[in-house]
Amino acid sequence: MKYYQLIIFLILIESSLPPAFAIHLSFATQNLEPYSFLNEKGEPSGPSVDIANAVCDEMKANCVIDLYPWRRAYYEVQRSRVNGVFFIGKNPEREEWLHFSPPIIQIEYGFFVHKQNSMTYNKPVDITGYIVGVFGPSNTSASLNKIKQNMNDFYIDMEDNDESGFRKLSVKRVNAVFSNRDVGYSLIKKLKLLNIRYAGPHKKLSYYFGFNPKLTPSKWIDNFNQAYIKLYYSGKIKEILKPYDMKPALLN
Repeated sequence: MKYYQLIIFLILIESSLPPAFAIHLSFATQNLEPYSFLNEKGEPSGPSVDIANAVCDEMKANCVIDLYPWRRAYYEVQRSRVNGVFFIGKNPEREEWLHFSPPIIQIEYGFFVHKQNSMTYNKPVDITGYIVGVFGPSNTSASLNKIKQNMNDFYIDMEDNDESGFRKLSVKRVNAVFSNRDVGYSLIKKLKLLNIRYAGPHKKLSYYFGFNPKLTPSKWIDNFNQAYIKLYYSGKIKEILKPYDMKPALLN
């Protein structure tokens, strides 16, 4: 009898252990309000974190999320210290070494100006002669550099943080700031820069989760993407984004 009791005991112990094939994913994100930030408890929060956690729950993965400055977050995934990074935009250089999720949210790059400036942005010629602030190196600054390649009649003032450009614009040390629209509005509110307004969009693009395939098995990436798609079509992603006044990017 004791023999069978021992067998049952061992089976119960084994069934309580995590499976050997359990998925463990580590992510780096950045302090980029309104998408990701530290809450009052010092924990990563925001819509991007909520989506990551929901997808991890759906695929029954153990996920760890750490928040860093952007350069550190990018370095962590580039050096195979974490599996993935979010949110991140696509560009040719990144597509050479990252595998991307489906598009998560659609965002907009555009120009902010001082309220005393009546310019409405419609085309690059509208910023002729301007000094334009931008955070970089980043996908945002790369997009601004593309404008400059086609029209060299403005100057770029690049800073290594998002706040500096908006502070300069508030006191007219630059003529405009090129930024993600949502990030710009969040900074205006945070810094109480009530003399700045949005002058108009330049381009729309999407943000993604990016995975390092050297560290992350392709099956895990596929599982993550499939779990996201399932949550998208169930309405869960829309539900997560609604309190943040955001909408998911459309899936083809």
